[in-house]
Amino acid sequence: MIGMLKNVLFSVVVISSAAVAHAQTTPPARPAAPPPRLVFSVTTTAWPDGGEVPPKNAYRGENKSPAFEFHWSKGPDPAAAPEGLQSYAVIFHDVENSSNKTTADTLHWTAFNIPGTATGLPEGLGKGDLPDGTRNGPGIASARGGNPPAYFGPGAGPGPFHHYVFEFYALDTKLDLPANTTRDELLKAMDGHVIGKAGWFGRYHAPPPPPQ
Repeated sequence: MIGMLKNVLFSVVVISSAAVAHAQTTPPARPAAPPPRLVFSVTTTAWPDGGEVPPKNAYRGENKSPAFEFHWSKGPDPAAAPEGLQSYAVIFHDVENSSNKTTADTLHWTAFNIPGTATGLPEGLGKGDLPDGTRNGPGIASARGGNPPAYFGPGAGPGPFHHYVFEFYALDTKLDLPANTTRDELLKAMDGHVIGKAGWFGRYHAPPPPPQ
């Protein structure tokens, strides 16, 4: 009888030890991955992201705005734009220029109220207010006085490259702003309405003058 009890107790100890060992070696179940979020991005064939801006799109060249394509995706898969999308805006600036000894850089061009149905921007966007509702806003062209708001390409002189960025915003509203608004007013009006943001970088400097 005592021998049987010993065998039973031994079996219980072995089973309990095995259960503890299994619990210690089995990793806890991972929580389910959240669904991929909707992401906005842009592309252009004018130059690779971060590459050198060609003369065609520079102020010292043809001064044409580059064509851009708008994309929405979930993870690796293309997706439809969100239902609440109303408009796009773009802010183009030289991140390496300081304006009037302040922390503000040089604003080259803005455009807003680009229709939410747009799939991109054409090359050589027109000046002023456009038939589709797009409004060219503050930038170098309008700041020079007497000129309608328009694209103003990179214009850094010979020397180190300047780096430029096109910041694109997808908005759930249209902006009730005049063409002669300021960048600060534009950013303030967009605040709280941004449902997507994308960027495209470029660098530029003018070629050195020919040797004398």
